[in-house]
Amino acid sequence: MNIVLFEKETETLPLSDYRAKHITGVLKLKEGDTFKAGVLNKSEGLATIEEITGTEIRFSYKPESVPNLYPVTMIIAQVRPICMKRILREAVSLGCSTIILTGTDTSEKSYAQSNIYKSGEYKDYLLDGAMQSAHAGLPEVLFAENVSQAIALAPKAATHILLDNIRGSVPLSSATISSPAVLAIGPERGWSDRERDLFIKEKYSPMLLGSRVLRTETACSAGLAVLLSRMNLL
Repeated sequence: MNIVLFEKETETLPLSDYRAKHITGVLKLKEGDTFKAGVLNKSEGLATIEEITGTEIRFSYKPESVPNLYPVTMIIAQVRPICMKRILREAVSLGCSTIILTGTDTSEKSYAQSNIYKSGEYKDYLLDGAMQSAHAGLPEVLFAENVSQAIALAPKAATHILLDNIRGSVPLSSATISSPAVLAIGPERGWSDRERDLFIKEKYSPMLLGSRVLRTETACSAGLAVLLSRMNLL
């Protein structure tokens, strides 16, 4: 945990809270010490511990900056929930501003009905990614039943990229990318020809991420990192 995050500004934290346990047990901070803190999607700054009582930590918070996310939307095919947990965490830690999760022709339909979405558990992994990144920005997460819906949800005025090792010819690592950008990454079994046609019709440029076939979670982290590099943001 590289930043302590709150949903709204506060000046107290119960000792039973996992964040308080991190502050006192892991960081071993005492009265007068400071720690990096932030309010989700609102501010980042420093908190100073004023008092530690038998039940809570009392602190003052001084906002210093506004959270910043990169102008990148990711269209990500639904995969096994255990893999999606890692994908969400890493996408947030890399600073993606919007994530569109979509069903596809080749992915299991049950993935989109997973309990991590029904219960809201997926938000925990977004939060983990933000705390890892030491920033308070959380991306918007949207859900689409299919590729057509996902394309409709994505920004129109953007550089559109389809990662695909079937029709891709230009390496992403050598492409010129302007901001903002949309990056579409398929499921473990790849995009169907029908979906490739849909993307290309909507002016998505098929590109390669090397010659190897990657798992979706690997392609998400590697693809986003390369994209941000080509945008001169990393």
